[in-house]
Amino acid sequence: MPFANFKVPAGTLSDEDKKKIVERTTDLYAEVYGERARANTLVVVEEVTDGGWGIGGNILTAAMLNGGS
Repeated sequence: MPFANFKVPAGTLSDEDKKKIVERTTDLYAEVYGERARANTLVVVEEVTDGGWGIGGNILTAAMLNGGS
């Protein structure tokens, strides 16, 4: 079963954006593995709470990702 897990900052994607991610990811797996994969492709869009992740030893916030400090 093809599986994709997208982790995104909470509150940064609309329901329509999440729908696009699910649809396009499913389309990509079907393109690579054939149509037989479409019905079994699992896509998870997981929202991470603000400040719940980091890179290079530093906590990231939505404000930082959007160009703030």
